[in-house]
Amino acid sequence: MKKSSDKLEFPLKGKYLAMLAPSFVADFSYPAIISQLKDLGFDKVVELTFGAKMINREYHRILKNSKKLIISSVCPGIVETIKSKALEFKENLISVDSPMTATAKICRKIYPTHKIVFISPCNFKKIEAQQSEYVDYTIDYLELKEIFDKLKLTDKKYSKNTSSFDKFYNDSTKIYPLAGGLYKTANLNNILQQDESIIIDGIEDVLKFLNKPKKNIRFLDVTFCKGGCIGGPCTNSKLSLMEKKKKVLDYLKIADKEKIPNTKKGNIKQAEGIKFSSYYPNR
Repeated sequence: MKKSSDKLEFPLKGKYLAMLAPSFVADFSYPAIISQLKDLGFDKVVELTFGAKMINREYHRILKNSKKLIISSVCPGIVETIKSKALEFKENLISVDSPMTATAKICRKIYPTHKIVFISPCNFKKIEAQQSEYVDYTIDYLELKEIFDKLKLTDKKYSKNTSSFDKFYNDSTKIYPLAGGLYKTANLNNILQQDESIIIDGIEDVLKFLNKPKKNIRFLDVTFCKGGCIGGPCTNSKLSLMEKKKKVLDYLKIADKEKIPNTKKGNIKQAEGIKFSSYYPNR
């Protein structure tokens, strides 16, 4: 089990990289949070969107060549629940990394000397990160808010901030924290018929479907929490799911206009040589 946030001393000393889930916009101000994290001592601040882009490519490849039911594995809450309550569907879980793991692998390649700290909206993702060989520390959104408050790194202090992420790729995967974000960004329409996939958010509804699955369904895009990751339990925001969803969509509009040095959209060659899936998953 990896070290948690209580083992970190702020401001940090040495090379640290903050890996931020894109659901952060429901809890924190953008781009202020980037400078807030830099003032905590993080040398690099990235988000999970490039990792999500890479696993989308794997989903597209696998679904294109499979006829059996495939269940998304981006949500560790789904993976753990199926392993404990719907074991007969264990082999249907797609053997592809989560965006967190995929991004951590990329960061390990590009920033090999940095300690990686994952900032998470939920306990399941936090546990996944703590068990990962690619992540050194974890902080959830509740803990991060406490750290900001303790060090008086308030939003108001950074109201005129113009910082940007250390980017690899600028992509529509910024909507990944929304229910159906994977399906909507993985370009699956040309390999799946309209009635061959279903989006389900909320574990009770997921289990209800698995109890009586429809034979025509080839792909389940599922999340443990209602609304997707924006409904995670380690969040501070009191906004409704609709209000949180609007924040994510507004963030996408803003971020879409931002540039990445030396390229317009990014360069997937930075992920060359990294394996994001396996035909023999350790489930």
